[in-house]
Amino acid sequence: MVLSLIISLITIIFVAVMLHQRRQRSNIPPGPPPRFMIGNFHQLKPLWTHSFSEWSKTYGPIISVWLGSQLAVVVSSSDLDKQVLRDKDNQLCNRHRTARMTQNGSDLIWSDYGPHYVKLRKLCTLELFSFKSIESYRFVREMEVRYMVRSIFMDLMSVSGDCQKPVMLRMYLTSVALNIVSRLVIGKTFEPKEGKELKSIVDKETRLPGATKLTWRRRVSSWFARDKVFMKHMARRKNWLRRAVMEEGYGERERKCFVQSLLVLKEKNETSEETVIGLVWNMLTAGADTMAIAIEWAMAEMIRNPNVQEKAQKELDSVVGSGRLMTEADIPKLPYLQCVVKEALRLHPPTPLMLPHKASGTVWLGGYKVPQGTTVYVNVQAIGRDPENWRNPDEFEPDRFQLDETDVKGQDFRVLPFGSGRRVCPAAQLSINMITLAIGNFAALLLLDFLYRAHRHGREAWISLLHEDSIAGISLLQAATKVLP
Repeated sequence: MVLSLIISLITIIFVAVMLHQRRQRSNIPPGPPPRFMIGNFHQLKPLWTHSFSEWSKTYGPIISVWLGSQLAVVVSSSDLDKQVLRDKDNQLCNRHRTARMTQNGSDLIWSDYGPHYVKLRKLCTLELFSFKSIESYRFVREMEVRYMVRSIFMDLMSVSGDCQKPVMLRMYLTSVALNIVSRLVIGKTFEPKEGKELKSIVDKETRLPGATKLTWRRRVSSWFARDKVFMKHMARRKNWLRRAVMEEGYGERERKCFVQSLLVLKEKNETSEETVIGLVWNMLTAGADTMAIAIEWAMAEMIRNPNVQEKAQKELDSVVGSGRLMTEADIPKLPYLQCVVKEALRLHPPTPLMLPHKASGTVWLGGYKVPQGTTVYVNVQAIGRDPENWRNPDEFEPDRFQLDETDVKGQDFRVLPFGSGRRVCPAAQLSINMITLAIGNFAALLLLDFLYRAHRHGREAWISLLHEDSIAGISLLQAATKVLP
């Protein structure tokens, strides 16, 4: 009797799920056939953008992908991303929180669009990303970049004779980006031990069950896994933030920093400690990592393309000269260098897949139905390489931006490294300034004096080994033929 009831209950649940999915699939975009329960997880590559781009070539610029029982719609054309981020933005501006690290969305990045989000974004804009704030911290960025270039140069020169010492560029880029963001947010740089622990926490976070970029077996197993490892990690992250940020003495400082403004709001009960911690974590992790990635890819492409390198060097020589280092005040006078940055962001956006949006109601995109609760992704990388919009889309050609005055901060839907609409990145201008400054200083001091190589798994090869799907980086080898004084 009991067994028959259990079988009947399982049958009812199975039929209900199938009917629900059938109703959902009515008039939705085409896509790869899903399997029961796991959807398309078993077909996804570790980097989802690769799978999405391949499926878009088969099924069209708007596709349906099933992440378990959750429907996701991916758009890969400028016309469709304009619908998502502008025309239907009011219905698609909430967040679908796909990983447990996002918790309840009390921070800025993962919060739904509403009074809480508007309040946090306004605070960030006024305190961190306004023109006045960007200008006031300009000397900090220039100082940190100069120190980084000097450190690389000294490390390269530390080995005498014919011995060549490789220097991994990513380590320096991540360090300088984190130093700049931390000075902006908490008014200081982290001690080496604190910075090392932060990197360890971030690395661990991307490998935890429930994170977004996992193989389907690990993701499915995480549904049944206990939360012990996850809770231990979250406690470690929170303890680090309290020690390094919350317990820092801010009262004796002459210059006010962002955390002080947050703590004042906390004391007035206008925000919670969870929001303060979440917002600081957003700034430290998202800001530092994306800037380092963008700078490294821009350098890699300049190395791959000697003609681009030569044109950038000539422009720097004519504007900056050899007697000083480039500053942010030089950027408006360096149009070709600005084109190099734009082209690097088009070809290698730091966030190839825009953070997930969520449909707050049923929406129609490209003639297809997107049901309420659907996750919506914008494939930024595919749009930036769409042959419908770009001539030779896979080639690095900065000159294309000299012919066409293109905005990369959310106004031109063919290239969206910082997103667009209500959820556009508030730090777009700061990031562009930082990337341009770093590339200009490297081009002036290093490009003609050192051989750049890719470094992966202990083997040296040309820069062509630096791909989006590899954990690789650029290493510098001292050139035997020429040494800077």
